[in-house]
Amino acid sequence: MKRRTFIQNTGLLGAGLVASKFSFAANLAPDFPVVRVEAGKRHFKSKAVDSAIKTFQAKVKNPELNWLFENCFPNTLDTTVYYSDKNGRPDTYVITGDIDAMWLRDSSAQVWPYLQFVNEDEPLKKLIAGVINHQTKCILKDPYANAFYNDPNKVGEWKTDKTDMQPGVHERKWEIDSLCYPIRLAYNYWKKTGDKSPFDAEWKKAIVATLATFKAQQRKADKGPYHFQRETQFPTDSLPMAGYGFPVNPVGLICSAFRPSDDATIFPFLVPSNFFAVSSLKQAAEMIKALQGDSALESSLLNLADEVQKALQQYAVVNHPKYGKIYAFEVDGFGSSYLMDDSNVPSLLSLPYLGAMSVDDPIYQNTRKFALSLDNPYFFKGTAAEGIGGPHAGQDMIWPMSITMRALTSKDDAEIKTCIEMLRKTHAGKGFMHESFNKDNPDKFTRAWFAWSNTLFGELLWKTYQEKPALLKA
Repeated sequence: MKRRTFIQNTGLLGAGLVASKFSFAANLAPDFPVVRVEAGKRHFKSKAVDSAIKTFQAKVKNPELNWLFENCFPNTLDTTVYYSDKNGRPDTYVITGDIDAMWLRDSSAQVWPYLQFVNEDEPLKKLIAGVINHQTKCILKDPYANAFYNDPNKVGEWKTDKTDMQPGVHERKWEIDSLCYPIRLAYNYWKKTGDKSPFDAEWKKAIVATLATFKAQQRKADKGPYHFQRETQFPTDSLPMAGYGFPVNPVGLICSAFRPSDDATIFPFLVPSNFFAVSSLKQAAEMIKALQGDSALESSLLNLADEVQKALQQYAVVNHPKYGKIYAFEVDGFGSSYLMDDSNVPSLLSLPYLGAMSVDDPIYQNTRKFALSLDNPYFFKGTAAEGIGGPHAGQDMIWPMSITMRALTSKDDAEIKTCIEMLRKTHAGKGFMHESFNKDNPDKFTRAWFAWSNTLFGELLWKTYQEKPALLKA
């Protein structure tokens, strides 16, 4: 199903979707019905993740948080992963939830919280290696695509897209982060396990393709090979100027046609994604040096990272009359900037979580204050909660992901506890996180089954239990 069509037509009917997907147990308290998939129907079982759930529930005395953790943290494994062995190698296809397609971004983020358990759970380790292997094939098929089918011959649903589509591609919205997330996952898998098996000649080709795509989208010589237009009633689903987007001054930054939300950029230099590219290029360079011994490729990766970093410092910082120096969300290199933050990740708020900068960076801290204020046009504050949304889900619709990310990037105990409480109170009784909900009425929400949001919330609860368990008291 098409993501925006799903949101538009069925997003506010979440109760029925959950009821059709999950079973309810009458013998439990009515406030906390069994909504996790029964054991026999789960796609993947991890002894380490199940052990973490038991540990959390034994130590944390808040029954609702216990229920939410059991529902949300394993949701990716329970419902969205398809593991197999192909030609003697692990292969894992990961859907987002309600849409049978694999986004490079979402699939990386969905399995990310399980990396901490891989050395104690060999099947889980193979599962994540399989994600890396599958992503390599996707990138080599089309580095400009954001989402793929498991069937390499399946023809996409988007019949009106004017771009270079091919079988096996679900959607071809060029987003910088689509190539950054696989590097982040691969790098941290390698660091955690020491396993070199996913990082063969094909993986190296994917890194070469990533570098070439980034350099082409600096648009120094021309507009590059990528263009995209869609016949649609949603302006954010298509690009102006013959499908290339609005003009940029080629100052060294990388163009991103779309944001992580899959909405079109206004100014193509998307600042959070460029910061993410810098850290990803450095991680790729370290891996190429250690695993491939290719000094020329290593240097090319590092040179691009350095160029983009310098351009960010020159063009992405603006002086705000209230907050001082902050990072713009988007710029064009001509001097124009768009001051906002969006809910999906990478966002400006999320940069320390992604390892793209220190949480103590003074400009980040100024930017954070701006992003979490009504001066950010997509920060919504209502009677149910406050948080960041965006054009994708519309006015007054807060993304739980943004509240979770606020907590994950906070050093303030009161702020973390407040975020957890907001999330605890706004799941509309379903036991899962959603894509977005109305700031005044959590019963109005989009996407009843959105595994990344669920697993990310589980990551927050587990991190809080390990580091600040007092914040989870009832």
